[in-house]
Amino acid sequence: MDKHIKLFILPPILAIALLNTASAETTSLDSAVETKLQAQKDVVKSQKKVDTLVIQTRDMVQEYRDAIRKTDSLGTYNGQLSKLIKQQKVSLNAIKRQLDNVEETQRNIVPLMIKMIDTLGKFVELDLPFLMHERQQRVIDLKNVMDRPDVSLPDKYRRIMEAYQIEMEYGRTIEAYSDTVKLDGQEYTVDILRVGRLLISFQTLDGKISGVWNKESKSWEKISSEYDRSIKRGIQIAKKQAPPELIKLPLNMAGKE
Repeated sequence: MDKHIKLFILPPILAIALLNTASAETTSLDSAVETKLQAQKDVVKSQKKVDTLVIQTRDMVQEYRDAIRKTDSLGTYNGQLSKLIKQQKVSLNAIKRQLDNVEETQRNIVPLMIKMIDTLGKFVELDLPFLMHERQQRVIDLKNVMDRPDVSLPDKYRRIMEAYQIEMEYGRTIEAYSDTVKLDGQEYTVDILRVGRLLISFQTLDGKISGVWNKESKSWEKISSEYDRSIKRGIQIAKKQAPPELIKLPLNMAGKE
């Protein structure tokens, strides 16, 4: 049986209408898809904003907690600092009182120190005439130190006490040294022998003349030659050139103070 294909030919106006309808449906579908895609994009964008806000909120909460902890720590620190400040005020008041006392002490002790130096100077002048230049210079140095602002008051006092200690040591030591003396208007180079503050004697370098300081007349006097050997021996002992031994010295000829 033969197959016959039947073709239906639509009128031109109807064909155009069908094409327009199909085109409209395609446009509507595309619009719906586009709307759906835009909605999804908006959802993603909104979700990103939400995630960002969540992160920011979490950070702010952590910062808040940190701030609370710091505030608590700062409060504790401030409380302790307040106690320290109060204690320091008490200490400062105590130091101020001490400084006031120090100033008062200085006002009282400075005149005393000056008097001690003057007394020492007078003592040296009235004492046996040994090491006079050295001892007088020590007194002058003490007077100069008292005028120096760069030397503290305790150091000034220490130096004065050291000078007094040195003078005390002279009373229990013996020594020998070279010097010059005037005897009967003539000057001699001699060896001086000092025995504490009991006796100060001399002997010329040739050993021919010996003498003592007379405390009453405050002058050098020649003594008998019988003491020449004893004084020479005493000089050797003082210079550590001979071992210690008992020697006879003219104490009765030195006079009395």
